[in-house]
Amino acid sequence: MKEYILSELLNRRLSLLGANLPLLKQCLHGIERECLRVTDEGRLAQTPHPEALGSALTNEQITTDYSESLLEFITPALADPAKVLESLEETHRFVYSKLGDEYLWSPSMPCTLPAEEDIPIAEYGSSNIGKLKHVYRKGLALRYGRTMQCIAGIHYNFSLPEALWPLLREAEGSTENDRDYQSSAYIALIRNFRRYSWLLMYLFGASPALDKGFLRGRPHQLEELDAETLFLPYATSLRMSDLGYQSNAQAGLTPCYNNLASYTDSLRKAVGTPYPPYVEIGTHVDGEWVQLNTNILQIENEYYSNIRPKRVTYTGERPIQALTSRGVQYVEVRCLDINPFLPVGIDLTEARFLDAFLLFCALEDSPQLDNGECGQCTSNFLTVVKEGRRPGLELHRNGQPISLKDWASELIERIRKLANLLDQAQGSDEHAKALDAQQAKVDDTSLTPSAQVLARMTEHDESFVQFSLRQSRVHAKTFREQPLSNEKQQAFETLARESLARQSELERDEVGDFDLFVGAYQASILAISS
Repeated sequence: MKEYILSELLNRRLSLLGANLPLLKQCLHGIERECLRVTDEGRLAQTPHPEALGSALTNEQITTDYSESLLEFITPALADPAKVLESLEETHRFVYSKLGDEYLWSPSMPCTLPAEEDIPIAEYGSSNIGKLKHVYRKGLALRYGRTMQCIAGIHYNFSLPEALWPLLREAEGSTENDRDYQSSAYIALIRNFRRYSWLLMYLFGASPALDKGFLRGRPHQLEELDAETLFLPYATSLRMSDLGYQSNAQAGLTPCYNNLASYTDSLRKAVGTPYPPYVEIGTHVDGEWVQLNTNILQIENEYYSNIRPKRVTYTGERPIQALTSRGVQYVEVRCLDINPFLPVGIDLTEARFLDAFLLFCALEDSPQLDNGECGQCTSNFLTVVKEGRRPGLELHRNGQPISLKDWASELIERIRKLANLLDQAQGSDEHAKALDAQQAKVDDTSLTPSAQVLARMTEHDESFVQFSLRQSRVHAKTFREQPLSNEKQQAFETLARESLARQSELERDEVGDFDLFVGAYQASILAISS
């Protein structure tokens, strides 16, 4: 394998890490997995969120995303990704013990959907915060349509050890304080992620096809695979392509991350800047709330991005307030497809590769992004999601064409140094093996999840929905045949019961009018000084 020269900065940081290896065992990982509840025929479940799963408002491990039918499972943040996946698997097993004859949908792209207005928006009860979450989702329906909100994904949360940043700051003689240095370093990670995330789409994209009904008859550039299925022959992740959905309102938002202040400023402005088509509709129709405000964004989370800087928020605190006052704590990777061949949609091999990849993005030199490079990053990403497996595909680096295969192999070799350090710290070779598995996909496109999905559909002569339902049933069988221990089952039951009690308490003790609550919520973000 060709040796690639590492940047001087990365070499210095690798030496520092080598001298502090135990720190690498303190990286934290967490996963959020979304999935639709579906009927035995592969249609969207129209039943309410099962009460046996607890309150979607207050259960920290099992909630809903956009729709009543779109479940979201949240793991704790743990040092060992194997334990994170174990936690995710246990949540799936518990949920299956309460699902009756419904299934969890195996891929990212949705099942057969009902009419747009029949997709149920998530309900969170009568407390002000519960109503706020519901109205926010009504606003999403108004702005982007309910259909689009039924796409599911996997979010991978990752942080480097807090103790590492002061060491790096000191070694590099930075004049920033620890908090600002750490934030700058996470923003630098995000810039590199923008440069290289096309690689994740090639390796882990698993949505090359979708149900024809999803597009609701709108014009598109997709091809017909069969009477019910649309696809692109070399696509890796149609979920991450534009699919003809454009958010004109968000088009003007700064997509580049040159420092934390410019990122939070652009979001704060978007939450406070009216957008004429939304103003025309207003916040109320026939006396009912239909959106939280008429601005470019209702809240900062509405901004669609492939990766976000994050900080755990206090009760009642907004994400931007947390970032502005206490800096960046971790990143949330949001562009990962659910792998329909894996029971929980992701496995340890993928997690190990992501850890090495994110560590590489954090420690590699990360110059500021100018508009030209920013556009190039976006273009490379979109090229790979639509035609990443096309033979001889070329991307652009520094304005010059380079073959995807060459660049991918080079990146994997550069990431290998980080994988080796992680393995040394943990006394294993798991990260190196995870990299080998990805290099095999670069060498042979038929090993990628997107190619495998199309191959299975062709082999079984199945539409997208038939394939997905078959996979959903296979996974359901796996979970149902391995129920949780009594002790674990009881722990989940208790969590569900306590969450319902907590919601009742919130509703019982609620004071103040919802309109005033929304006003105060909006004002809280505009009050943050730059």
